[in-house]
Amino acid sequence: MPPISISIICKNSIETLPRVLDAVRPLVAGEGDDAGEIVAVDSGSQDGTVELLERAGARVVRTEWLGHVKTKQLALLQCTRPWILCLDSDEPPDGELCRAIIDAVREDDLRISGYRVNRKLFFAGRYLDHCWQPEPRLRLVRKGFASWTGIGPHDRLELLPGSGLERDLRGTLRHDSFKSFADHVERQASYARLSAHALFERGERSGVFNIMTTAPAAFLKQVIVKNAWRDGWRGILAAASTAAGTLMKHIVLTELTMREREALGTQAAHEDKLDPNPIGTDA
Repeated sequence: MPPISISIICKNSIETLPRVLDAVRPLVAGEGDDAGEIVAVDSGSQDGTVELLERAGARVVRTEWLGHVKTKQLALLQCTRPWILCLDSDEPPDGELCRAIIDAVREDDLRISGYRVNRKLFFAGRYLDHCWQPEPRLRLVRKGFASWTGIGPHDRLELLPGSGLERDLRGTLRHDSFKSFADHVERQASYARLSAHALFERGERSGVFNIMTTAPAAFLKQVIVKNAWRDGWRGILAAASTAAGTLMKHIVLTELTMREREALGTQAAHEDKLDPNPIGTDA
């Protein structure tokens, strides 16, 4: 079986990382050139994360935080094995997924350059089987055939043009994203600000209508279309947090939009005062 690189980005991940390292152990087993590797890009951990990684035999690359896309791309480029499995520090693959990864890499079908996995939130002792589902993510790729892209914090791994086919793997990528919805909503506020500024830089704008409509639509999509109600109170709170994040994003984007319009209006009025020959008058 061609050896695998496990790419991980982390910072103060001591609570979730042990489960990830235990889960990927079968994927990096071997000796010498046949062994896999764990490559971790750490952005300033101070809680024992680096020491844990080093005890597990990982190669740790230390860097300042470069943003979601650039930090993950750095980790991807540091990997040396023919196949790379890209993980966050809170994403342990389950046993079925690990077996599917081993089978796919062992088969090494040259027509296929990447495999998608289904990520599923694990919260308060249960998976959310409906809310945010399905959540396919390209995570297993051939070295040199993919790169990270997207708008932070919503990054995504994509195959390069002409690289080959994508296929799906059985199993679940468990997501231990947060311990409480209070923590999640706080994180949503940070993500909303980052996302709004990134969208603004891309030329997207928002307004009062978006504030009034997008959050309810996001909630109803999860509850009705995705059947989040079947996940019980966990699903309802997850749907509500999605709506909260959407609302906060459009609040920030609307503020940026309105401030821009006011600045442009002020600039235009100032230019009109300075123009000695406005349109429609004689010199």
